[in-house]
Amino acid sequence: MHSNGMTSQGSSRTVAICETQPVTAEGLKRLIDGCPDLDLSSVVNSLQAAAELTLQAPPELMIVDKAFGIQALLDWISHVRENKICTSLVVWGISITEAEALRFLQAGARGILRKTASGDNVLACLRAVLSGSTWMEDTIFREAARSDRYPRSELTPREQQVLELVEQGLKNKEIGRHLGIRPGTVKIHLKHIFEKTGVRGRYGLALSGLKNRGVDTLVTI
Repeated sequence: MHSNGMTSQGSSRTVAICETQPVTAEGLKRLIDGCPDLDLSSVVNSLQAAAELTLQAPPELMIVDKAFGIQALLDWISHVRENKICTSLVVWGISITEAEALRFLQAGARGILRKTASGDNVLACLRAVLSGSTWMEDTIFREAARSDRYPRSELTPREQQVLELVEQGLKNKEIGRHLGIRPGTVKIHLKHIFEKTGVRGRYGLALSGLKNRGVDTLVTI
C-alpha cells in the first residue's frame, strides 16, 4: 500500500504539468505549490511543448492530460521511453477505461488517475511514482485488486502458456499463431483460466501480469 510520506529527505522533486485546460492546470499548480517536497518546474499545454521540455530540462515527473488523444498520447509516451528520458509519466483524464489504462501502462506510463481524484490521492500518486512505484486506482482496475488471490498452480501447462501471452498483451489470433493452436482453442483455454482464477476479462489478467512480474509495485487506492 502507499505511504503519504515525502519521497525524499530535505530536497524537493520536480514535477511538470501538460494540461489542456488552464483552470485545471492552475488547480494542480496550487496543490503542488503547497507541498515542500514537490517543486512545480513547468506548465505546458501541448505534447510538442512537453516533448521539448523533456529534452531541454526534463522534470522527474510529468502529469499529462488524456484529452490530447489516446493514440497521440501513446505515441508520445513511447517517444519518451525510446529516448531514455528519465521523466516518469502520470496520465490523468475525466474518464479512463480499464482497457485504455492498460495500454498507457504497457506503453510506459507509471501512474493513472481520474480528474475526480481528491487532492490527497493526487499527491499520494505523485509521491508513489516518484518513489519508484506504479500507481493504479482500484476504481479503474477492479480486477487488479483480486488478481493476487488466484492460484496459478491450478492451471494446466497450456493454460499457463496462454496466460503468460495474455499478460504480454497478445490477442487471441496472435496467441494461436505463437502456440500453433486455433483461436477458438485459445478462447476455451481463456474460459478455463477465468473460471479458475476468478478474474473476469483479459485486462484483469494483463494487469495482474504487470504485478506478478515484480517490475513495479502496483498501488491501488
